[in-house]
Amino acid sequence: MQVAGRFHDRKDAGQQLASTLSAYKDSIVLGLPRGGVPVAYEVAKALHVPLDVFVVRKLGVPGQRELAMGAIASGGVRVINDDVIQTLRIPLSTVDAVAAQEQPELERQQRLYRGDGALPDFAGLTVIVVDDGLATGSTMRAAVRALRQSNPKRIVVAVPVGAADTCRSLRTDADEVICLHAPESFYSVSTWYQEFAQTSDDEVRRLLRAALAG
Repeated sequence: MQVAGRFHDRKDAGQQLASTLSAYKDSIVLGLPRGGVPVAYEVAKALHVPLDVFVVRKLGVPGQRELAMGAIASGGVRVINDDVIQTLRIPLSTVDAVAAQEQPELERQQRLYRGDGALPDFAGLTVIVVDDGLATGSTMRAAVRALRQSNPKRIVVAVPVGAADTCRSLRTDADEVICLHAPESFYSVSTWYQEFAQTSDDEVRRLLRAALAG
């Protein structure tokens, strides 16, 4: 049974999110791996538009990996979460070290999900960037800034749930931010899902193949 204000799983969240995006029939949907891809798949299916994946890696604070001090994305983009860096007094050398650790995984995911295929040409397109939720927003911000380099017509961030401050702050990067739920008191993305198992590489690849097959 659906709990008020929450989602059963990422499929349910994607279907609910898609209902708010009916105006974007002429677009492309990008899911952030791994958990954003099942949500993005439902959005793309409902809108009858292409689905692709955009690889971003969170830079977790050493000892607190779920807390993002920044993120890296395709195209050599790095975004720093200044609030976390300053509050915890994290030296730049630590950020550099974690980024160097995450870079091989970013490259591995790009090869695994996309093979040798290049990303589509986003110039002049409306790009909807989807994740399963936003906490600090570092990974989403890195994705948006990287995508700007491709000169899309419009970048829309769309998520089922996100911290209110994060959803507001992302409006300085994206052209539009859609958060179905944006609570002021936000603990974690997982608390908004009844089922929140980790999305596997195999599931990401399966959904991308299914989207291509129509």
